[in-house]
Amino acid sequence: MDVIQKLNKLKLIPVAVIEEQKTVIPLGSVLIESGLPIIEVTYRTEKASKSIALLKKEFPELLLGAGTILKIEQVKAAVKAGSQFIVTPGFNPTIVDYCIARNINIIPGLNNPSLIEWGLERGLALFKFFPAVLSGGIKMLKAFFGPYPTVRFIPTGGINDKNMMDFLKLKNVIACGGSWIVKKNLISSGNYDEIKALIKKALLLIKEEFSNIE
Repeated sequence: MDVIQKLNKLKLIPVAVIEEQKTVIPLGSVLIESGLPIIEVTYRTEKASKSIALLKKEFPELLLGAGTILKIEQVKAAVKAGSQFIVTPGFNPTIVDYCIARNINIIPGLNNPSLIEWGLERGLALFKFFPAVLSGGIKMLKAFFGPYPTVRFIPTGGINDKNMMDFLKLKNVIACGGSWIVKKNLISSGNYDEIKALIKKALLLIKEEFSNIE
């Protein structure tokens, strides 16, 4: 099963900001225990690469992504650490072309037709729709489906347990990215019980809709 197939199966990507190394293993443990073996570690702190490397070592079953990638140096560091896919907030042609040339799974961020066509021109068909809610949300994604029926999206930005399923029910959405299930303050304060509860609540909603989810 390739990365895109795994994303389609899991339906939900926890987008985490890790500020302290001591939180990495407990966070990885709670993801595995909760039945959501995936994480996107954002490059918003200097701990990102080390966090990915530690997660790779301790939890080989975890699907690891690197987010908020803005520079090629970050791509190199993330891949070296063990990241299996790269996520960017915008469509940076330099980063996208670098990843494609090296067979690195890249999910560029975008929110308009012109950038979709930039991606299609490069052979891509999966994008991060960001910021999802502020960019038109459900209505915009429905509008994209007409001219771009083969393109798939991962809406991120403003997603929560109240609107997640509305996005996931769309034909052109394979998964949602969300920080609400791994809030920075919950991680930093060590409130893993609350993280587990938020994950399980989200997964229950997903399982009720999609029968192929284990």
